[in-house]
Amino acid sequence: MSAQINPGLAVTRQLFTHLTLATMAPGAPDYGLTPDAVIAVEEGRIAFAGPRAALPASLANAPATDCGGRLATPALIDCHTHVVFGGDRAREFEMRLKGATYQEISAAGGGIVSTVTATRALSVDDLVAAALPRVDALIAEGVAAIEIKSGYGLTVEDEVKMLAAAARIGEVRQVRVHKSFLGAHAVPADYAGAKDAYIDEVCIPALTAAHEAGLVDSVDGFCEGIAFSRAQIARVFDHAAALGLPVRLHAEQLSDLGGAALAASYGALSADHLEYLSADGIAAMAAAGTVAVLLPGAFYTLHETRKPPVDALREAGVPIAVATDCNPGTSPMTSLLLAMNMSATLFGLTPEEALAGATRNAATALGLTDCGTLEAGKRADIALWNIAHPAELTYRIGFNPLHRRIFGGL
Repeated sequence: MSAQINPGLAVTRQLFTHLTLATMAPGAPDYGLTPDAVIAVEEGRIAFAGPRAALPASLANAPATDCGGRLATPALIDCHTHVVFGGDRAREFEMRLKGATYQEISAAGGGIVSTVTATRALSVDDLVAAALPRVDALIAEGVAAIEIKSGYGLTVEDEVKMLAAAARIGEVRQVRVHKSFLGAHAVPADYAGAKDAYIDEVCIPALTAAHEAGLVDSVDGFCEGIAFSRAQIARVFDHAAALGLPVRLHAEQLSDLGGAALAASYGALSADHLEYLSADGIAAMAAAGTVAVLLPGAFYTLHETRKPPVDALREAGVPIAVATDCNPGTSPMTSLLLAMNMSATLFGLTPEEALAGATRNAATALGLTDCGTLEAGKRADIALWNIAHPAELTYRIGFNPLHRRIFGGL
């Protein structure tokens, strides 16, 4: 389903030895911690991950890399970003510090619309050049897959341009890119007061054009009073379903409009933000297998006080993922490790939940079944860390202990 641009798969057999593994396998207790372990890689995929003593003899003679007792985890996955954009919104950051709300900034012509102007002015090459420093910061923390949204173009041409830039990033960097169409993100100034016309005349035609160009892996929307209603989002999702595309949704960030339940009714991969998520929304997500993606960077930047209902999500068995929400206005964050820390300190996730949220559950939020854990058959996307225990990844603030990122065995 998701694009696998420039997968960089190795073609040789190799061993990584002298490791402690945090496999993050479903149901495995305590991170799936495995001391005195090895990982065997064959043609870019994990052939074995487990105790050294259990390594099959058929794999034992492969060339070996001694990893010096380091911790290995699945490579990280940032499952919600807006990393392609033009300009910045540092002045709006100042406005918020002086008391302006997100809604007030948006009503004054700031917010998403201000980024739209800057993004429209850039070419595909310019957008890629602007995004690469942010992408490189994520890769440097062990990230091997990144979701990238459109949503700052808001014309047919500019939405397609953004997704083309996202695809290009996967060609010039060793990272998997999942491209989400987010045409239903905001209403451009020329459609003020005409949201339905925007959906009909821009959003749906842009989705069609981007899909025909092979640039869409999933379809997103923003269901909120300052954005689009349930009925308007449903029209976009109906078109996504007709194209055979999965959906996701920015839901219940600023109020409860029932967006998560709507998304779940379409079998959504994820519903994201969720500060105002209701019990009905949680039940719908649990029934649909929809992942809850928590975005503590936006919560922090906007000085929000209402937290996502983590306890209720846990009790309902809803998988919880964590992402940066990297964007110029409400989460100018390029550190998934920091997002993991904030998910624990602000929302109460355990370090194990935070790591699962940036690996196994993040993969599920992107519809990926071949990564997110260290198990036989999965892609050899591995992060080697200079730490003794995986809790350190969430515990530390502003510290990157990555030793090496292995991407498709390389």
